[in-house]
Amino acid sequence: MSDPSCPRTRIDHTTTSGTFSLDGQTFDVDNNVWVVGDEHECVVIDAPHDVDKILAAVGNRRVKGILCTHAHDDHVRVAPRLRLETQAPIFLHPEDRPVWALTHPTELWDVDLADGQLIEVGDVRLQVLHTPGHAPGAVCFYAEDLGCVFTGDTLFQGGPGATGRSFSDQDTIVASIRAKLFALPDATVVHTGHGDDTTIGAERAALG
Repeated sequence: MSDPSCPRTRIDHTTTSGTFSLDGQTFDVDNNVWVVGDEHECVVIDAPHDVDKILAAVGNRRVKGILCTHAHDDHVRVAPRLRLETQAPIFLHPEDRPVWALTHPTELWDVDLADGQLIEVGDVRLQVLHTPGHAPGAVCFYAEDLGCVFTGDTLFQGGPGATGRSFSDQDTIVASIRAKLFALPDATVVHTGHGDDTTIGAERAALG
């Protein structure tokens, strides 16, 4: 029987649907939202389209932070509203400021993310890995104790995130993946910003 005085870390997941717009083009997308924490507190990773769905995944827990993997509109569109609803600060890497400004030109996030930074929630620590390429301030969040990493749009099942649009670069994203993500154990589960999970080992073999 579990001890209610010792809350267990858990990962909750929901998917929101909406659009992604950049460089004059708009696409329909489904985004993963990850909520990491215990029975009392949590962090939300990305805030795409639907505050109500995110709040349903949070439940009655205190939100310690809204962690943005990067600032494309389909990852931060409702971040300010979610901040208002939860009184939780928004975390973003400062190199993504020009991307953020495309969606939120009159307001800013609250806390700068930095490579190597540790964010504690419940009894778990998330390590920030700066992985530019898809966006200049793109980051991943590595939870060593949980054996997983939240990669946003840096790494998917099948390879690196998209480049070729403003603020992105193919060589940079591949270098980021090799230096930061492929340094993790092969068994590490990759929770992505879109689509299905994968593992570091599977993507290492695919990328070569």
